[in-house]
Amino acid sequence: MGDVDDSSPTSTVEPRFRDALRTLPGRVWIVSLGVMVNRVGNFLPVFIVLYLIGRGYSASAAGFVLGVSGLANVLGNTVGGYLTDRIGRRWTIVVSALPTSALTAVVPFLGRYALIVAVVGLIGVTSQVYRPAAAAVLLDSVSTPQQRLAAFAVFRFAMNVGAALGGVVGGVLASTSYTELFLGNAVACLLFGVVMAVLLRDRPQQGPAQDESSAEAEQAVGYRQALADRTLVRFLVMTLVAEFVYIQTTVGLPLHVSDVGLTARDFGLLIGLNGLVVLALELPTAAVVSRYRLPYVLAIGNVLIGAGLALTGLATDLILLAATVLIWTLGEMMTSSVANAYLGSLTPPRMTGRYQGLYFAAYTTGTGIGPLIGGALYALAPWTLWTLTATAGLLAAYLCLPRRVR
Repeated sequence: MGDVDDSSPTSTVEPRFRDALRTLPGRVWIVSLGVMVNRVGNFLPVFIVLYLIGRGYSASAAGFVLGVSGLANVLGNTVGGYLTDRIGRRWTIVVSALPTSALTAVVPFLGRYALIVAVVGLIGVTSQVYRPAAAAVLLDSVSTPQQRLAAFAVFRFAMNVGAALGGVVGGVLASTSYTELFLGNAVACLLFGVVMAVLLRDRPQQGPAQDESSAEAEQAVGYRQALADRTLVRFLVMTLVAEFVYIQTTVGLPLHVSDVGLTARDFGLLIGLNGLVVLALELPTAAVVSRYRLPYVLAIGNVLIGAGLALTGLATDLILLAATVLIWTLGEMMTSSVANAYLGSLTPPRMTGRYQGLYFAAYTTGTGIGPLIGGALYALAPWTLWTLTATAGLLAAYLCLPRRVR
């Protein structure tokens, strides 16, 4: 299933991975650069709640808008998967970026609450359409398991750099004007779309089908066929469970930090520690794990994430909490790039968009339901959340392992 041979000497791991990095095609670097620019300006999901509260809306009203956006993300990814296989990678990204830019630009000028809900919901759809297409560009561009993992590691690194820069830029703009903030978001989306339209080219065989005009042929590469793949369905369930666990870094962790008497500044330091470690060590971590079978790497990573977050409930000071952050951060670095690379090894020809669309749909579903369940369980009794987190981490790890066939 595209696993890397684990019999090679340890001393050759990093040189082989560096070779894979050096031989990555230009298309990988182009789409990674474009996504970094897009992430630098990805302000709306982060600041929309603060913006609405600042305009006088209640916390529940702001939360409802965020919830609508989250549900729309799931739809956007499935639409993006379909378009990726039908009209090609390049134009799917453009179709995602340009409407997102236009819609984001009008947000600060909307008056009625219903209009805000509708427009932010549409942005939730359009802003996610590009994701399956971007992943498909990477998979189209590489030919070996080492390159596949290297491509997604570079892509993830670019996204993290963009997110880190965007947090700083967004904070500065928000302190000045939310209008400037959302217009800056719109400009970043527009630039992303233009760069992809000008620099990216689809490979001829990856565009829309020219010789499959019948409905039967179209159905053969549809979501129904994808969901008939038991290995894929198992992977999607794993993804949903794993993202439910990981999203507790934004729900259970800050609630616990407050309960043990620490401050928002302390929580910021913990999240900053995670970001710094990921930026510094994710590429070297990908190099190390590249010699092992990917399903087992995913399993170990999910165990570490679940264990690290479950141990949060036992940590009562900043030092102990920092130790738990390092545990789940190691798991994050082991699973992030590997998940996409492993999914690429499962994907049949002409189904890349659908497989990636379903993956990102499961991903956003997990991150959507995680805060709802996590917050409710923590309010009931914190130990119930941490117990469920540990159990879900083990379940995600089990689902990573290959099924035994008699």
